Amino acid sequence: MSEFLMPSLGADMESAVLMEWLVNVGDKVTKGQIIAELETSKGVIEIEVFEDGIIKELLVEPETECRVGTPLAIISTSKADEQKSKEIKPKKEGITKKRIKASPAARKRAKELGVELTALSDEKKTLHLKDLETKEEKPKRKEKAGPSSADKMRDAIAAAMSRSNEDIPHYYLSTMINMSTALSWLEEQNQKRSIKSRILPAALLIRASVKVLQEVPQLNGFWQEGKHIIKKEIHPGVAIALRKGGLITPALLNAHELNLDETMEKFGDLINRTRSGKLKGSEVSMQSITITNLGDLGVEKVFGVIYPPQVAIIGFGKIHEAPWAQDDTISVRKVVQATLAGDHRATDGRTGALFLDKLDKILQNPKELL
Repeated sequence: MSEFLMPSLGADMESAVLMEWLVNVGDKVTKGQIIAELETSKGVIEIEVFEDGIIKELLVEPETECRVGTPLAIISTSKADEQKSKEIKPKKEGITKKRIKASPAARKRAKELGVELTALSDEKKTLHLKDLETKEEKPKRKEKAGPSSADKMRDAIAAAMSRSNEDIPHYYLSTMINMSTALSWLEEQNQKRSIKSRILPAALLIRASVKVLQEVPQLNGFWQEGKHIIKKEIHPGVAIALRKGGLITPALLNAHELNLDETMEKFGDLINRTRSGKLKGSEVSMQSITITNLGDLGVEKVFGVIYPPQVAIIGFGKIHEAPWAQDDTISVRKVVQATLAGDHRATDGRTGALFLDKLDKILQNPKELL
């Protein structure tokens, strides 16, 4: 037997609300399967199980707030129980209500309106947010409204950033990179692709950063309990703007295993799921470094704040035209300002400078990014 605990989905998380179980007692589950939805300051997150087994007991009722580490369910991993479950159909306990399929956004809105999902849907229909928008029933006015999701997110970010400034001795480095060669190459590559499969410059920068991190791994990892822990797996947290404001940096899991096309595909999928509230728990808890790009807002230079316990954050500004001096001549080139903030406890300026130098060189030879 093992306990399935309320996971920690970031250094700033102390508790979360268990919104819904997606399994029943007696169900067989496999590693990586989504078994519950949590509401956190970052939105509604889908939580995976990290071992094969059988759900023996659900310990927490839906819509219950629990602290990190609270036992949520009991999972049996024994072969005997697995064989028994094949021979005898388990009695369903814990959740006996009709199972309604609904998106996380629809469930959240229904809760705000005080609307029962069973009145709007059935087991064969998936309920979406638009189904709630036409509902005539209005929520009763509350005397005092609680904090909004945006407020909770800002509070969580503020707590993490305060901790970062207090605990992490930052150093900052910056370099201007000539992007003309890389962008010309990218244009040639995209002409061979359909519109749907074209590569964005942002994906090119992510791919380049990941390739260089394999050569300068000291920046990929954590500072925990007074020790520098370097991670072999590269899970960059990529900053994604939400439609209603705010930024989330979900992890592009195992980015070191992806080629350029796969990086673009996974990045696009991550953006869509982030904005629709369908992130997995591992995607908000396993970031080994952060990459932020505010170029779409016209920002030319980004000096980020490291998100603990990570030890570095990479920043990219707007790709823009600027004078470029080379070989005693001046011309106009497409350039980008790349910055690095590092934790001085884990690395020093030389390590950061090495990273930026290799990043520049690989972007002058973009074929290496395929």
